Amino acid sequence: MDFYTGLVATMYRHLRSETFDPEPYARFVRRYGGPALELGCGDGDPMLDLRAEGLDVEGLDASLDMLDRCRGRAVDRGVDVVLHHATFESMDLGRRYRSIYLAGATFNLLPDDRAAQLALHRIAAHLEPDGAVLIPLEIPRPFRAQWIGSTKQVTQSDGSVMKLTYLAVERDDQQRNQTIRLRYEMTADDVTERVERDWLLHWFDQDRFRHMADEAGLRVGRVLSPDGSPSGPDDPVFSFLLRAGSAPSG
Repeated sequence: MDFYTGLVATMYRHLRSETFDPEPYARFVRRYGGPALELGCGDGDPMLDLRAEGLDVEGLDASLDMLDRCRGRAVDRGVDVVLHHATFESMDLGRRYRSIYLAGATFNLLPDDRAAQLALHRIAAHLEPDGAVLIPLEIPRPFRAQWIGSTKQVTQSDGSVMKLTYLAVERDDQQRNQTIRLRYEMTADDVTERVERDWLLHWFDQDRFRHMADEAGLRVGRVLSPDGSPSGPDDPVFSFLLRAGSAPSG
């Protein structure tokens, strides 16, 4: 089952730990131009803010539930959106973009190097010759044993309660995978809905990702730290700015 469906999609915005500042992505699109494509747009952050500014941005996500929520939020905000349902690895949208970006380290949700390599090839195939790609990445810190059993809880204005519990973790530094077992619960009118999901993160060091980008026909422009300065080679959080390069091999 896809991760971001059903109850998880409903609770996503309310329980996520990351907040999206739209300005870095708006600045990226303004610099490299439209049309732009946000990969992993989810339920609309930060894409809807960019659309509200009048920027030409489309969205793509693998979850129909998240896309439905994005459409609903777009209607509420009075903005038009163009949305595509596809995985990064399979997208074939019939057009090219001058700006392609991910908001946050969504690329780390791809399960392995093969999927990541396919995704980079598809990104290259959708990029204008003068276009640019922004891919934030991170090497997740090891999940501490004492966090198992901890919860995050939010009470909504209607009295419903949303709760996220960390159940278990497996980490494989050789395969560069960390999987956290999560329980999502929502209680409304004394009825509790519950689902458990495995949240997988797969990571890359900078040298490996640089090689993968090159294999996909993308050249590395810069590697940036979160504040926009050049990233150090051992930084755990960094973003790759990629440009169209030589034709993809194979």
